[in-house]
Amino acid sequence: MEKLYFAFFFLFITLGFAQDVKPNGDIMEFKLYPNPVTNGKVYIITETKAPKKIHIYDVLGTQVMQTTLLREELNVSELDAGVYVLRVYQKDKVATRKLIVK
Repeated sequence: MEKLYFAFFFLFITLGFAQDVKPNGDIMEFKLYPNPVTNGKVYIITETKAPKKIHIYDVLGTQVMQTTLLREELNVSELDAGVYVLRVYQKDKVATRKLIVK
C-alpha cells in the first residue's frame, strides 16, 4: 500500500511540474548524465553555454537544492539516495527531468 501512495505522490508531482512549463518549451539539446548518479557528480549539457539555474525537489515536492551552474558539472553528493525531480532554467526555457541518486 505504501508503494501505491509513493507512486501517486510521484505522479502528482511530475504532472504538477509538467503543467508549469513556459510556452517557449524545453531547452534545446538538453543532456543529463549519468543518470542514475553513482559518483556524486552529474553533467548537464545544453546547446548554449549560458548559466543555468538548478532546482532539485524530492518526491514530496520539497526543494532540497538550488544553485546556479556556470559550467556543466553539478555536485549532488550531499543528496541522499533516492528519486528527485530536477528543473533546469536557462534564459526563457525550462527542462524538467527525473534524477536518480544511488
